[in-house]
Amino acid sequence: MTAHVTMYSTGVCPYCMMAERLLKAKGVDAIEKIRVDLEPEQRVTMMQKTGRRTVPQIYIGDTHVGGFDDLNALERAGKLDSLLQGA
Repeated sequence: MTAHVTMYSTGVCPYCMMAERLLKAKGVDAIEKIRVDLEPEQRVTMMQKTGRRTVPQIYIGDTHVGGFDDLNALERAGKLDSLLQGA
């Protein structure tokens, strides 16, 4: 059982696509995507929650991971698996 993953993204964001590829490679089959390009009010919500303007902004469970670089850093540090397992 993997944790619920939510990702604020846009349709043409290469970092969003790389984040999605990494998560799928880790066995995450369902990512709740919130498209801030289609729903501009969601970008406002994202900025209030994260303090950041850029996409992707990724949540694993209730934990704000950040963007792709942050996600990739967790993977390199060996910490992504336990976060995905909900540990």
